Amino acid sequence: MAEADVRPAVPDDVAEIARIQVSTWQTGYESLLPPDILASLDAVAAATQWRQTIEQGPARVLVAVEGDWIVGFCSSGPSPESESAAANDVPVPDAETVALIGTLLVEPRWGRRGHGGRLLVAAARAATEDGSTRGICWVPEADKASVAFFRRAGWSPDGVVRTLDAGGKPLREVRMSGSLNLDLTMGAE
Repeated sequence: MAEADVRPAVPDDVAEIARIQVSTWQTGYESLLPPDILASLDAVAAATQWRQTIEQGPARVLVAVEGDWIVGFCSSGPSPESESAAANDVPVPDAETVALIGTLLVEPRWGRRGHGGRLLVAAARAATEDGSTRGICWVPEADKASVAFFRRAGWSPDGVVRTLDAGGKPLREVRMSGSLNLDLTMGAE
């Protein structure tokens, strides 16, 4: 394996980040999302959003690299209170110190090489440096690989679920929650 690392994303990375997002969703979520939704994903629009996030925040975007290739990315930052609230929408006592992993994707052809773990560890480290005490993320309940990945990191479903409208098809997501004190012993992703 070539040298692998994680670094902060820069504006020149947005086209590759958007390409990875669109291609990964189109291959990895074909059983979760309707075909017309997947076909309508627009890498140009995604690149515009990622450029804005990289340049203006509030989330951080990190990229996983192997050799000269960007192979995955992760966005994370302070969780909006609505994302970390209890199931009854009541704010949780630690709402101000909850980090949200908004997106963590590794292109499938680069999977099982530790990139996802490195991205999560780097995002957790940055969130801790920013004062966060725990992390959350939303994962499609039927995405068993992603649920298992976060479980290996020591995160677990915290009992809060939401159902999104995915082009007329319900998409049920579970909220995973866990410690930001992570290391690379979680195994390959």
